Amino acid sequence: MAKIVSMNEAVAQIKDGMTVMVGGFLSCGGPNEVLHALAESGAKDLTIICNDGGLPSLPHGIHEVIHNGQVKHLYATHIGMNKEVGQMMNDGTMKVTLVPQGSMAEKIRAGGYGLGAILTPTGLGTPVGVGSEDVGGTKKESMVIDGKEYLIERPLHADVALIYGSVTDKYGNTKIHGTARNFNTVMAAAADTVICQADEVIDMMDPDDVLIPGVLVNYIVDGGKE
Repeated sequence: MAKIVSMNEAVAQIKDGMTVMVGGFLSCGGPNEVLHALAESGAKDLTIICNDGGLPSLPHGIHEVIHNGQVKHLYATHIGMNKEVGQMMNDGTMKVTLVPQGSMAEKIRAGGYGLGAILTPTGLGTPVGVGSEDVGGTKKESMVIDGKEYLIERPLHADVALIYGSVTDKYGNTKIHGTARNFNTVMAAAADTVICQADEVIDMMDPDDVLIPGVLVNYIVDGGKE
């Protein structure tokens, strides 16, 4: 299978009603050109799992998909940089589930590594604690280990993950510079189909530079340097 595809071919993998993970932290390390194409595709009723609601001041990003009303459920760690997310949450046009950032990363890692759940004290005694809604509408529970209480958090998994690469070879081996790594690394293992938008596509990566192995990447889009 040819991994290098056009933007339209990549976005065609995303169907109505799918769950989509999106790498990036306020557009840093985000697959922003793929997200722009997704916004133009018309795919709807999406569940999006990402760090935030994007930055409307930027031309491309997850905020475009949200603005278009294509998202029915957003899992995010914070939404304060995009006022539209708060408005949509309050008026009921989009469901928003807020997850502590570290818990989000671990829930995604658990989804990728086949773990049944993670245990964390984060969230106990808060609105995201025991009794709040978890993945699939289940209610969160806790358990006590060695006298300490932990919240049981279920894994997150997606149909498609949209990730970013600083450099990717034609086999999908990917290198990401600095903080652009953020959620991209864990999301690459937690989806059935992984699409990588790369700033640069090369013939072969030095194995010592590989952060995300090519076996995890299904499609590569040459996004060009933004």
